Amino acid sequence: MVIAVFLLIIFTLYGMTDEDADIVKIGYLPTDHDAALFVANATGMYKDAGMNVELYEYNNGGDLMSAMVSGDLDVGYVGITPVINSMSKGVPIKIVAGVQNEGSGLLSHSSSIKSITDLKGKTVATPGEASIQNVLLKYELKKNGLSTSDIESPSMKVPSMNDALRTKSIDAMLTYEPYVTISKEVNNETLVKSSGDILPDHPCCVVVMNEKFLSGHSDKAQKILDVHKKATEKVKENPEGMVQYLPPHIVPNSEIEKESLTHIKWISDLNDTYKKNVNNFLKIEEDLGIVNETVPQEKLFAEI
Repeated sequence: MVIAVFLLIIFTLYGMTDEDADIVKIGYLPTDHDAALFVANATGMYKDAGMNVELYEYNNGGDLMSAMVSGDLDVGYVGITPVINSMSKGVPIKIVAGVQNEGSGLLSHSSSIKSITDLKGKTVATPGEASIQNVLLKYELKKNGLSTSDIESPSMKVPSMNDALRTKSIDAMLTYEPYVTISKEVNNETLVKSSGDILPDHPCCVVVMNEKFLSGHSDKAQKILDVHKKATEKVKENPEGMVQYLPPHIVPNSEIEKESLTHIKWISDLNDTYKKNVNNFLKIEEDLGIVNETVPQEKLFAEI
């Protein structure tokens, strides 16, 4: 009995720990914005690079960032807003790559809604306070002389927003793909404005890594980034052909998903243009009072 317990302890300390240490844990949201991640995983790119990865899905960016803080994740595919908010609070993470720009939209069940001003006094849902879509809503309201006090703005899980709009429980929603295309093509809702029309080339999802992972596993970090860039190129070159690799619960049907992917601008680099777009978005968050202090450049990005 004593020997058995001893062997169990040895296995736990030296077997499971070594195996767990070899695994790179990547978090993501249920959106086709993360197509590069899904393609990389489904086509064996990580395995080909000698990587052992596990993917974890989160309902929203806030939950994913909490997992980054706790150390449950090494890497995250997540929206720029929760990333900036976390950085402004001292969370030790860095942006290592872009994922995509734009890819969201403001929709209503009424064709009489032509602009944000027509939604005064009505209910407009977003995925939550920590979402890019909430920032875009506040930005569009402010541009038109309004604020969130002029509307009702509940936070909802993204799939539930489509049902709420279809049943007219809400008047409008600002959501991300593929739910924009689902709402428009399946439920015949009205696209009031795309996010690209609200704020052209705005950054959306990014790849972030824990600073501890970056410093302690630089070789793995480089491989993750290399795979991300390779997978992004595959999506850019043949988005329709990549639909087969996306999780089934994200894809309503292949034809709708093919259209959805055309509404997204795929990127993977940290070039000067992209960094400028991120800084512009940060300035908007500061102007809207979403973040209270500027995040220095050296804290925003990590060049691998």
